[in-house]
Amino acid sequence: MVQQEPTGAPGLAAAGTAAAATVEVRLSRRRWAVVLLFSSYSLCNAFQWIQYGSINNIFVHFYEVSAFAIDWLSMSYMLTYIPLLFPVAWLLDKRGLRLIALVGSALNALGAWVKLGSLKPHLFPITVLGQVICSLAQVFILGMPSRIASVWFGSHEVSTACSIAVFGNQLGIAVGFLLPPVLVPNVNDVEKLAYHISIMFFMTAGVATALFILVVIVFKEKPLHPPSRAQALIQSRPAEEYSYTRSIFHLLRNTNFLLLTVTYGLNTGCFYALSTLLSRMVIHHYPGEEVNAGRIGLTIVLSGMVGALISGIWLDRTKTYKQTTLAVYVMSLVGMLVYTFTLSLGHLWVVFVTAGMLGFFMTGYLPLGFEFAAELTYPESEGTSSGLLNVSAQIFGIAFTISQGQIMDRFETKAGNLFLCAFLFLGTVMTAFIKADLRRQQANLDNQETRLQGSNQIMDYGTVACKPNPLNSHSCSLAHTQRK
Repeated sequence: MVQQEPTGAPGLAAAGTAAAATVEVRLSRRRWAVVLLFSSYSLCNAFQWIQYGSINNIFVHFYEVSAFAIDWLSMSYMLTYIPLLFPVAWLLDKRGLRLIALVGSALNALGAWVKLGSLKPHLFPITVLGQVICSLAQVFILGMPSRIASVWFGSHEVSTACSIAVFGNQLGIAVGFLLPPVLVPNVNDVEKLAYHISIMFFMTAGVATALFILVVIVFKEKPLHPPSRAQALIQSRPAEEYSYTRSIFHLLRNTNFLLLTVTYGLNTGCFYALSTLLSRMVIHHYPGEEVNAGRIGLTIVLSGMVGALISGIWLDRTKTYKQTTLAVYVMSLVGMLVYTFTLSLGHLWVVFVTAGMLGFFMTGYLPLGFEFAAELTYPESEGTSSGLLNVSAQIFGIAFTISQGQIMDRFETKAGNLFLCAFLFLGTVMTAFIKADLRRQQANLDNQETRLQGSNQIMDYGTVACKPNPLNSHSCSLAHTQRK
């Protein structure tokens, strides 16, 4: 027997909120497979970004081009992202996660196969074409972590899930620092060099193709049930209520988000410049140490992955987004200063230690930015907010890489690193002015309160009374009760 609630019940005044509050919330087991698969093909794409920069001098010798030309192979990732952000973000909002995952993993595999056609010194334009295709794939990858976390994971695990999704990109950079110096030794014979490069390119293409096939099979649009009350509220919103253009305007009028966009760009742009130019810095002070230069890059990223994981778990438990972001930013500045003044001491083990400390905070900051943005901009699309953060990072990354490279050529590596320290200090000051307007957390709390109020009204309006019945063990009827 169903008893309807009286009209005008206060708990049901807002139909959309009430609908979201009554939707079944359940976590899907597939969520871990989705985030790990995304993390894997993001890894492969990030590896292809840094595979040239980590052995810059070897590719300069093989293709007979300038070091600046090889630097542009890395910067092409940054340049391509800027004009394509808004079309891809719009596509993510309109067509969803699965299509974006399919296109991103397919372009990643295609670019890897194109590079196999560039195994002669005069075929540098072909390797540029392959790298540009991979950079297109990156546009379909970078904005996904916070969206996957929100669509597939519960409110108590979104920050951890976002950290795992970002892990792939960071681990790919780590592998990109580690493997190329091992697979492609610095030999003078061009034929032997071409053979070693072909091994690296074939391995990359095979892995990228296998990951694309797995995406086709495993990756789904969204779980059957929303994983959180905030996600239920978004899914219950009629499609006609959402406007992509209006969402962009809302983001651009959000002062806290704009501050975060600039500070995220400054920090991540410094990381991009440091990663691209690291090999040149280390070899300048430690000639012939290509392999150790790669290992130093690996140390930076692996320590950053640990930092990102710890930050994600900490945020899920404490929800202290502003305080954590500011603390990590301050320590990134301190780490960069220590690395700057110890690089030229002549002791590689010191560089490993200081680079690890720098990476723990600077690389660990990346998922923090995504999650803080999702909180500040809810209920706007996570793909759009994280996309704007990435555009800022690409713009600053290009500017910092070119500027620091020129400073290093004209002065020395210390001057180039102090250049980055100045902008990290600016970012730290700006971060202090961001207000902790945690809208997504508030939405989860409001929906829980709405659900509890609705339950209390039903309990106040009627109680179920059970009586013995000769035909059945119990027969239940709804008895109306009045409050006294």
